[in-house]
Amino acid sequence: MRFYLFLLLYFCSTAALFAESAVPDSSQNKTTALLEKKYPILPEENIAKGHILAGPTVSLLQAEASEIDVFIADLYELDGYTFTVEAFAGYFFRDGLAAGLRGGYERTYYTIDFDLLEDIADVSQRRKYMSNGFFVQPFLRNYLKIFDSHLIYFFNETNLKFYYSSGISQVDDHEDLTKAVTNNYGLEVGLNPGLTIFLTKGFAFETSIGLLGLSSNYITIEENGEKRSKMNYNIIDFKVSLLSLDFSLVYFF
Repeated sequence: MRFYLFLLLYFCSTAALFAESAVPDSSQNKTTALLEKKYPILPEENIAKGHILAGPTVSLLQAEASEIDVFIADLYELDGYTFTVEAFAGYFFRDGLAAGLRGGYERTYYTIDFDLLEDIADVSQRRKYMSNGFFVQPFLRNYLKIFDSHLIYFFNETNLKFYYSSGISQVDDHEDLTKAVTNNYGLEVGLNPGLTIFLTKGFAFETSIGLLGLSSNYITIEENGEKRSKMNYNIIDFKVSLLSLDFSLVYFF
């Protein structure tokens, strides 16, 4: 529920800002630029020109289950995790407008033991998978000063992500043991609106949502030491998901 309230507040505030900027200024006999802020950004504010923002992000997603019966399968064991660490920094080259770079590392590991269609095909497998990935992500972030306050700002971030991951999988069906190496090269363009709330001087809490994603991937798969297949696919994603809701602490100086 708080997710939808956040999204509604963001778009309503942005719409109000655009409507205000479209009204002519009779005192100066000129129209206001479409993206001009409602309130001016003062030099001492953290989003003023010449300031720097930086911060780290660490996340761990872990799953564990055993002895679960579903309609077409029996899950005997599931154990896995995804660990991600990243750091980012940006420079305000204009008031409310920052350019920066984000980089990070991700590790995924899981094992799963299951039976599928036991009464029909009796597919029994034990799978193991481990991958390591790296990414770099230049970004451009525009802050909107909707309220006459130094504590709350809306922002929108546009980013371009380059990433590479290499994974090793092993499948044991109790008769044959198959090993495969997967290499994934990817490019992704993202649009992430968000909210910044300052907790103390220079330190802020930020949350953002992945609103739009355009991605392209090239994947090669080698099975038992032989190159078997290549895949190239593109995805356009307009779906807003709670899984793309990010939180971080940011230092401004």
